[in-house]
Amino acid sequence: MTIHTARPVPPSVLKELLAADDAGRPAVPRTDDEGGAPLRCCLRRSEPGERIALVSYAPLRRWAAETGADPGAYDEQGPVFVHAEECAGPEDGGLPFTNAHRVVRRYSADGRILGGRLVGAPEDFGAAFAEAFADPEVALVHVRAVEYGCFLYEVRRA
Repeated sequence: MTIHTARPVPPSVLKELLAADDAGRPAVPRTDDEGGAPLRCCLRRSEPGERIALVSYAPLRRWAAETGADPGAYDEQGPVFVHAEECAGPEDGGLPFTNAHRVVRRYSADGRILGGRLVGAPEDFGAAFAEAFADPEVALVHVRAVEYGCFLYEVRRA
């Protein structure tokens, strides 16, 4: 059985996003008094008192820049929470944010959406990834929140 790994926002990209996000705006750090924000740099929820920032992020655009793909109209950017300073990344290799309904959205090598699947339980993620990557046209998937459609993390073909 293939193990799929969640890919966080890399440290070099975090640094870029804090200087100017993918909408061209500088980050506005704040102290998270309540905690619970889904941090995309370390793939965990924030703790009360941590310094975080809400930035605009275009994950498909950044992937396309690496691969030479042209996602056309599928290029989108949206809000993500990150630490407001350098982050060491995830502590473990587990799949984060599996405690709620999520959408596993499939993308082709040219950046087009190939479909998606609603996932409702932590134990269903492995099957959703296996199903997605059984299709040779699928190059990567995004895991997204159902209620807002926000990008949570990416999983690439092993």
